[in-house]
Amino acid sequence: MNTHQMHPTNITNTVQDCEVMCEHMISHLLMHSQDLHLRHRQLQLLRDCADICTVTAKYLARHSSYSKSIAGLCASICEACGNECARFTDKESQKCANICLHCAMECRAFAM
Repeated sequence: MNTHQMHPTNITNTVQDCEVMCEHMISHLLMHSQDLHLRHRQLQLLRDCADICTVTAKYLARHSSYSKSIAGLCASICEACGNECARFTDKESQKCANICLHCAMECRAFAM
């Protein structure tokens, strides 16, 4: 089987885009948010999401036999992060929610 079919580039790009967005959101919230005390869970999930996306991209890039397993975990964390971000109405959180939820969908499909 062609390894490019097993590990498509598009999922790696999706995971990396999610990582970048979550890192951006952490910085954005720390610099601009007036309600950080209400966003503690969001910040925790953003960190978890960025970290799992970093690891997932590495596993995908090296065609690890654990790629599907790590993608499944990535899907769960991205979904939790996306749902938490969706609770906030600011433009940045909504954008982050969309990117995280898209990543969760792609990772879940890949993990199956």
